[in-house]
Amino acid sequence: MDLIDIPVPGGTAEAYVARPPATPDIGALPGVLFFMDAIGLRPQIAAMCDRIASWGYVVLAPHVFHREGTVAELAPTGDLTDPAERDAFFKVALPRIGALTSDLALADIAAYVDTLRGLDGVGAGPIGVTGYCMGARLAIRAAGAHPDVVAACGGFHGGGLVTDEADSPHLALAHARAELVLGHADNDGSMPPEAVAALGEAIAAAGLHASNEVYPGAAHGYTMADTAMWDEAAAERHYVELDGLLARTL
Repeated sequence: MDLIDIPVPGGTAEAYVARPPATPDIGALPGVLFFMDAIGLRPQIAAMCDRIASWGYVVLAPHVFHREGTVAELAPTGDLTDPAERDAFFKVALPRIGALTSDLALADIAAYVDTLRGLDGVGAGPIGVTGYCMGARLAIRAAGAHPDVVAACGGFHGGGLVTDEADSPHLALAHARAELVLGHADNDGSMPPEAVAALGEAIAAAGLHASNEVYPGAAHGYTMADTAMWDEAAAERHYVELDGLLARTL
C-alpha cells in the first residue's frame, strides 16, 4: 500500500490515493474523500478506495489518527476476523477516537479537502465524502463545514452521530447542502433507533435530500471484509447506494 504525505495543521498525515485504471484522455475527474473506520488505514481501506475509484473518481483516504502515530505503528497485528482479536484491538483503538476532538477534526478536514482538490486529475467541481464507523462523523462534519464543495455525503455503520454535546455531528447538517446516503447497522448500541430518528429530524429540518436507513441484520462494521463483522450482502448494498449517490451528484 503506497502512501503519500499531506500537510495538516502541525505536521503531516499519510494518505492513500486511488485512481481509476489508466485510460487515454480520461480528463479531470471528481474527487472523493474517504474517512476510514477506527481500525485505521490498511489494505482493506485501500481495496475499498480502489473499488470506488474504478467508478471514475480520484479517492483520497487520509490517516486521521496521524497525531497518535504512523500507519505502520497503529496497524493491527492480530487477525480481526477473530471476534476476540477484534475486541482486543478496539480496547487500544478507542482512546484514539476520543482524542480526535471536533476542533482538531475540522482543521484536518479543511486540509484534506484542499489536498484532494489539488491532486493531479481532480476537477474543479464538487466533491463527495464517505465515512465508516467513526469516519461517518467526519464525513458529516465535512459536509457541514464545506457546503459549497461537498455535494455528496455517505455514512455507513456510523456511531455517535447524535449526541447531547454542543458539537454533536448531526448539528452540522444545518449548514450542509449535500445529498446524503446513511446506512446504519442493526441493533447498534452506538446508533440506536432514537438516534437514527433524531438524525432524520435534523436532515428534514435542514431540507436535505437523504436516505437514512437501517440495514436489517447488519452488524456494526458490516463493510469491513477483514473483520468478524463483515456482512457481504450489506457491504454490497452499501456500494450500490454509494455509487448511485456519487453518480447523481458529482
